Amino acid sequence: MKQSAKVTPLRPKHPCPICGKASVRDIYPFCSARCKDIDLNRWLSGSYAIPVRDDEEEIDGGSKRDSNPAN
Repeated sequence: MKQSAKVTPLRPKHPCPICGKASVRDIYPFCSARCKDIDLNRWLSGSYAIPVRDDEEEIDGGSKRDSNPAN
């Protein structure tokens, strides 16, 4: 095998979502363990949340109860 063969990375490099520096392969998509921990803390503290509309909760709740009358 030739030593000059070029290795193609498996995924493109993206900036760290916390600080914007280049990401590191071992802790992708973050650049450091610190940024990884900051992101985890934001999820655990509730800073990140997936928005839910009130009418979606009513539809989901009502359809589950109505679809199985035995419960």
